[in-house]
Amino acid sequence: MSLLKSSLIGLKADSFRHTLDLESTKMLKQIPGLDMMVRNWLGPMAEQVFYVENIASSILVGEKQLPELHKLLLEACQILDIEPPQLYVRQHPAPNAYTFAMRGKQPFMVIHTSLIEILTPAEIQAVIGHELGHIKCEHTVYLTPVNLLVLAAAVVPNIGAVLAQAMQSQLLEWVRCAEFTCDRAALLVTQDPKIVMSVLMKLAGGSPSLAPQLNLESFIDQARAYDEISKTELGEMVKYARTAQLSHPVPVLRAREIDRWASSQEYQKLLQNHSINHQNETAPGSWRNW
Repeated sequence: MSLLKSSLIGLKADSFRHTLDLESTKMLKQIPGLDMMVRNWLGPMAEQVFYVENIASSILVGEKQLPELHKLLLEACQILDIEPPQLYVRQHPAPNAYTFAMRGKQPFMVIHTSLIEILTPAEIQAVIGHELGHIKCEHTVYLTPVNLLVLAAAVVPNIGAVLAQAMQSQLLEWVRCAEFTCDRAALLVTQDPKIVMSVLMKLAGGSPSLAPQLNLESFIDQARAYDEISKTELGEMVKYARTAQLSHPVPVLRAREIDRWASSQEYQKLLQNHSINHQNETAPGSWRNW
């Protein structure tokens, strides 16, 4: 059955950017030399490494290669009003997806086969929308050092370790805030909060055999109950200690944020102000878990 979606013509990144992302980005820009380090050293090195790795060991999606995935990508780009990046599918046992882009260069995203295996087509498109959010918001300028500082510490200990120690905490805090923004991008693409929350549920405890048995309403209740932990000082301290060294917020917290934003006037006004309806025929209902 076809779904009616809205393309968000003229959509600006700041119109859906999470306030925590805005605040954290301002702080990150104050780190001396970070932008120069990314552009002059880490960026060119990473671009070559990842490009060669993807060409050699992944599948480039296109009109003739995994065309249904290609259609999901094109529709998501149309909705977010963004030029399509390259999309690669990579054989990997850890469910994950990531994006790389430098200003002026061709951006690309990678989705692991193990993630595709546990998702429906609509959920795969939510993942694509999330990764497009990183490109739309130019997060990739700072995602590069996050992804490579650990590598630098191993390759050049006398330089990399110092940089990693100085920046790790602040960079990880920024990444967690940026993830909230990109979950919103996923919602703008799917225009159904349950699809986004279902992806998060499967990331928390999904597998090809378990995915059909998971109950989304129970997970949403679990996400809402997460707030109860913050009602005591000890609970808040435990939550902070649990997430301080993570690159992503915990799935239930991300689901709670999407649950809140989907019911907000901000989200509804954003759809109304930018939307042009079109018929979605790119996600055939005949697909099952991959």
